Formats: sequence, structure tokens, C-alpha cells
Amino acid sequence: MRVALFTDTFLPDVNGVAKTLGRWTRFLESKGAECKVFAPTSMTESDHDPFRVERFYSIPFLLYPECRLAIPNPLHIRKSLHAFEPTIIHCATPFNLGLFGLYYARKHGTPFVASYHTHFDQYLSHYKIPWVEPTLWKYMQWFHQSCRKVYVPSVSTRQHLEAKGLRNLEIWSRGVDAERFHPDVNRQQVLASYGVDASKFIMLYVGRLAPEKSVEVAIETFEALPEEIRSNAHLIIAGDGPSAASLREWYGEKADMTFPGFVQGKALAELYAAADLFIFPSATETFGNVVLESMAAGTAVIGAAAGGVNDTIEHEVTGLLCPPGDVSAFVGAVRRLYGSYETRRSIAKSGRAYALRQSWEQIFNKLYTSYEEVCDIGKVSSIHSDSARMIR
Repeated sequence: MRVALFTDTFLPDVNGVAKTLGRWTRFLESKGAECKVFAPTSMTESDHDPFRVERFYSIPFLLYPECRLAIPNPLHIRKSLHAFEPTIIHCATPFNLGLFGLYYARKHGTPFVASYHTHFDQYLSHYKIPWVEPTLWKYMQWFHQSCRKVYVPSVSTRQHLEAKGLRNLEIWSRGVDAERFHPDVNRQQVLASYGVDASKFIMLYVGRLAPEKSVEVAIETFEALPEEIRSNAHLIIAGDGPSAASLREWYGEKADMTFPGFVQGKALAELYAAADLFIFPSATETFGNVVLESMAAGTAVIGAAAGGVNDTIEHEVTGLLCPPGDVSAFVGAVRRLYGSYETRRSIAKSGRAYALRQSWEQIFNKLYTSYEEVCDIGKVSSIHSDSARMIR
């Protein structure tokens, strides 16, 4: 199997999509498959795998500046694909680079699949351009009509896309590295490294700091807590993004809030485990990797009852769900978990048990089987096409 993957983000970029696709290509190679990745230039300095990835000059994407839009070199892509001779093309982006993958697949009859990672349509209202949505969906329907499979990360995402007219949808879920994300850390040492008092009740948000993530709901929830809780609590907002500067300007001087910026790797895993509670109010997630990571770290989660978060959290069992944007409901959920250690412990224990069952190996094996089915269908289609030409 020779896989050509077109994407707008790839390692060493640090985001959920880039990490997932990086894991997937490594898994494919472990199975003996060959991979060729076409991606924009990375804004991360250390590109640790420059030979397998074809890079192209890029510009920031309006709705997601950390994600780049490539300005492809058609001749370069054509030559590279002809030399590689892919047996399957996977587009993780419907935009610039994805169009080249689609064109090649159609021209050469190569099996074509796509994966859907981001609800850009739900971002539009946050960026004051909701009028773009009808045009966006017409384009999405056109782009995906040739796909033998469209891989989506959650049930809610599949339902959302089905309602928009997309077909051939299949769930490609997400896993978690339970060896990295676990509850066993030195809480006092971890929190001391951020200048936070470990005797406090620690609430944590991790994610992109941007309007569509509803970070302000987490902050407003914290500020609306009764004084007897607020005086004994501390909020950590970990992440970066377009809202970071304004959030630090408004709240950065508060003694009971900490903005450590972007945290990753071992430090992130330890921060999850050191917190008493993880709060994630985003209603625009296709999956919500951070929720699963927090569960694996043994930290109770409160999330928005929408999108992929709603699929990951089983209300009252592996976490608590609140209506999106409902600060009073989030406050009530925090008060409940603050007031009952047993409830918090039970939810955290169930959440970790759930996370331990979300194995990357199992998830990738299922996707690999789906790839094989698509390639087999492609072989049959090619044989029939050749036979028809011979008869004519």
C-alpha cells in the first residue's frame, strides 16, 4: 500500500490533527505501507522528518492562524505523485492541497478518501462572517462527492455531516497514550513550578485560546463561584491563540488565575494530573482530545453538552455535561464536585477506566482495514473499467 496524504497541518506542528496524522503515518509504516505527506511549511522550527514530507510555502488561514494554507507548486506535486504512484489518496483538508489530491485521484482512478477534523462552519459566527456558511457547505458537498470514505472522529460529527448531505461517512475515533497521561504525579511539585498553591482547589482549562473555544465561559464560571469556594480555588488557563493577549490583559494580574501559555508533553500530562477539575466549555469540537487526556490523567471533567465532547463524556458517569454557554450550569457543576470528594473521585475513576479502553492500536487497526477495503474496491473498479475499454 502506498498512501499519499494531503493535509494543512502535520508534525512538528503541535495540535490534535497534526499529532493524530503523525501517529497514523507511523502506524502505516509499521505495517509496511509507504507514505508520502504533502503539507504546508511548518511554523515550528525543528522539522524532524523533512524527507518524507513534501513542504510548500504557506499563509495563515483566516479562521485558524495556527493552521496554514499551502500555496502549492502543481508541477512539483505532479512529478512527486507520478514517481510515488499512490494506491490510495487521503485528503485531511478540502482546501488548496486537498484539491490537488482530488484532481490526481479523479484523473488516475486512484481510490480517494478524506477525513474531517474541524467544524469550520461553526467558527464562522465567532469571526463575524456567518454569511459564508451556505457557500462553504456547497463546496464541501462538491469536494467530498468522490470520496469512497469520509472519516469522522465522533458520532455527533457524523450526524452533523449527514444533515449537510455528505455520504459514505465512517467513524475514525481518537485514542490516548495512557502511559503518558496518568494520575501518578507529585502534585505539590508540579503546581509549585507554576507558582500555584497546592492546597487550593485547582480548576484547569487546556486548549486553544480563541473565540470558538468559549474560554470566557470557564473564566466567568470561576468568577461566579460563591466566595467560600472562590477563596479556596485557583484557575489555570493553559494554551495559546488569538485571544491569549486580551485574556492576559484582562485577567493576568489576578492572584487566583494563572496563564502559563502553551504547555505540552510531560509537563502537560503532569498538569492534568495535578488538577482537581478539568473544565472544557467548547461546543465546536469534532472530538476534543483534551477531554480524553484529562480522563486518562484521572481528573474529573466538566464539559459542554455538544459536539465530540458530548460523545466522549457520559453524563454523571465519566464526567458532567452542561448546556453550552450556560455559566450558571457550569457553576452548579463545579459546586457539586467541589462539595463532594466522593462524587469527584468516582467520576475521575470512571473517566480513567474509559480512557484506558481507547487504544490507538485498536483504532488504527480498524482504519487500516477500511483502507484495505477501499483499495480492493478500487482494484475491482479498475478491472471493470479496463474490461469496458477492451470491449469498446
